[in-house]
Amino acid sequence: MNDSFVTAINTQRITKDWMDQIAVNLSNVYTPGYREVQGTFKSFMNGSTLDEIRVKTFQGKSMPGTSPENVYLEGQGFFVTKRPDGKILYTRLGEFTFDGEGVYKTREGYNVQGYILNDKGEVQAGVNDPNAARADDNLAQIPTTDIKLWIDPSNGKYLGKYEEFEIKGDGVIYGKADKGKIKVPLYKMSIMNFHNPAEMTQVKEGYYIENEASGKPVIGRGEVRGWLLESSNVDMKADISYFQQAKVQLDMANKLISTNKQLLEEALKLLQ
Repeated sequence: MNDSFVTAINTQRITKDWMDQIAVNLSNVYTPGYREVQGTFKSFMNGSTLDEIRVKTFQGKSMPGTSPENVYLEGQGFFVTKRPDGKILYTRLGEFTFDGEGVYKTREGYNVQGYILNDKGEVQAGVNDPNAARADDNLAQIPTTDIKLWIDPSNGKYLGKYEEFEIKGDGVIYGKADKGKIKVPLYKMSIMNFHNPAEMTQVKEGYYIENEASGKPVIGRGEVRGWLLESSNVDMKADISYFQQAKVQLDMANKLISTNKQLLEEALKLLQ
């Protein structure tokens, strides 16, 4: 037989967790690149538990960026970044900029990852690698590198050669010289996806790591567009509805706890 008092306490606890999760979603409605997190309830003998925390993976709308270095990924996948400790994190937030040393970084200071290209636009798997021309077919297994476009102080040009850069839809970064007449492929941004991206583990707001449930990274598909960012994919209307449902559930649990307390107090009086 279930203990209604224990059930009510468990329901109260887990409903508060649910409300906290919804509140985080609602507070990030306007946060670029934020992915909504949802949880489902699972019943057990003495109450409920919040189970199957999942990241919603559908596309957020595009919004204006603040720099031509900002990028928006229209399609399936994640940009690849690397923390100072070497940990690889995946994100949809393309609020990237080049720092003073020409390293392409996230707002948090993580290095954006990509691949070095030869003048034909082919990914270089390694120095003097005879299979370099075929590297594009196996990007998920090729180590990434930091993207660097340092500016030569003697002439103010990128890598000492290019007046400007351009990011194309396939994620290739070009150096441009001679008023755009010369355009050389330099890097290709790394974009990875997962067989089950909804199961990825969020380690920081907007940043995720792979796990056993998500599977290993595979090549992502999509178009990279400059000057844009991806907006949050939070469904505000739905989350407000969930919050109202949670409030009703919490009120019912509180009422049940109060009733059980009164019954316990009456029982103790009878024993005196």
